[in-house]
Amino acid sequence: MDLFETLFVVLGVALVAALAVFAKTRLFPAGEDEEPREDVAEYIAMMVSVLYAVVLGLCLVSVWDTRSDAADNVQAEASALHQTYLLADALPAAQRQPLREAARTYADHVVGVEWPAMAEREPLDPSGWRLLEQVRRAGEVGDSARVPEQIAAQEVLAQLGYVDDARRGREAAAQERLSPVLWTGLLIGGALTLAFMFLFGIRRSTTHVVMVMGLSGFIAFTVLLIHQLDAPFGSMLGATPDPFTRYFG
Repeated sequence: MDLFETLFVVLGVALVAALAVFAKTRLFPAGEDEEPREDVAEYIAMMVSVLYAVVLGLCLVSVWDTRSDAADNVQAEASALHQTYLLADALPAAQRQPLREAARTYADHVVGVEWPAMAEREPLDPSGWRLLEQVRRAGEVGDSARVPEQIAAQEVLAQLGYVDDARRGREAAAQERLSPVLWTGLLIGGALTLAFMFLFGIRRSTTHVVMVMGLSGFIAFTVLLIHQLDAPFGSMLGATPDPFTRYFG
């Protein structure tokens, strides 16, 4: 179900509820001596607030999990690449420097080229994968290599497998977005929650102003927090390339 279908269903349910209230007031009008039911309005306002809190919590958990997974993938990718760099010491002398240079070139490409693109949610080009393939080729040894060198080459391939998996996770996290349906619920729910603040009479206007300011400010802060966390590699709260710069800076 896409966004427009969801909105259609929501508006349809709201319209049916409005027609039901209209029919009730026409068929069963309130008596002249019947007092207004303020408790019903308070109950509806409470339910709207509770449901909105559930939506806020769901959105926060979703974006935080995505951001945490992105940071974990970055740490795993940088750590495995650093292990590959260190394992170059166990390879034949002719391959040590090429492997180190290939690993450093890949790390510089991630920090300098891919990170700004991920911050802007732009798709990554295949050049990163080509550089990773160069690292893999630089770590290969021939049959004439000694047994310790062949073992080290196998370990290099294992570490590059971890780099490959973590890179795929990083690319997937860079394209993750909060569902438009949840964004719609956030905005509509916030508007309804604030609107109910004007339905109940509060004699002290100063108290009313403070309550509305506090609630609206906190809702705006939470929505902005979700917006920032929805960018896993954003400049404010997103994952940083510190693991790469720490190992290869």
